[in-house]
Amino acid sequence: MIVFPAIDLKGGQVVRLAEGDMARATVYGDDPAAQAMLFADAGSQFLHVVDLDGSFAGKAENRAAVEGILEVFPGHVQLGGGIRTREAVDGWFELGVSRIVMGTAALKDPQFVKDMAKEWENGIVVAVDARDGMVATEGWADVSDVPVTDLARRFEDAGVASLLFTDIGRDGMLKGVNVDATVDLARSVDIPVIASGGVKGLADIRLLALHAKDGIEGVITGRALYDGRLDLATAIAIGEGD
Repeated sequence: MIVFPAIDLKGGQVVRLAEGDMARATVYGDDPAAQAMLFADAGSQFLHVVDLDGSFAGKAENRAAVEGILEVFPGHVQLGGGIRTREAVDGWFELGVSRIVMGTAALKDPQFVKDMAKEWENGIVVAVDARDGMVATEGWADVSDVPVTDLARRFEDAGVASLLFTDIGRDGMLKGVNVDATVDLARSVDIPVIASGGVKGLADIRLLALHAKDGIEGVITGRALYDGRLDLATAIAIGEGD
């Protein structure tokens, strides 16, 4: 199981939000590239980066920060946030992004996402962001009437690399991962699932790792790392089965 340390970008700074609320952002640094190198030094080969401003704007708003990360991080960078056009997708892959996360586009223009998944093999991750079991879009500002499982099943056999499932109510809150909902989703589809939202310590990592056989491919963690509640090197080792 892959452990993805997260770098969320707002105004060029490294932040974490509480329940996806842009007004409840905690700033953890003003040098995203340096933060990426700290994660690399801890042994991370994977990184999850989100352009939070871009999620609302529908286009890249923290391009310089992302490019800085790509220049220094030696591993794989997974990027999300406002990527909704072919030009944006192609541009980021050409710059060295390994995977692109698409959420709003997956709900509003699923055929586009499927086309991108075919064009960029193993490169597209569909974000399935849930608030009370329903899909949220536009940087989590809007909640649809589409159940999470329904959206996920639309992309079976579409060639997407993974589903990124986030329980918004737990994101940035250190409440613990919603393991039951994440595993239920993984068991209901044939697409690997990445867990996100609420990681508070190594116990969450251990529990999710036990369900790798159920289709849990990875877990994203942010605030627990920044607050010193989770040691990244140890989490990576647990994910790898050590």
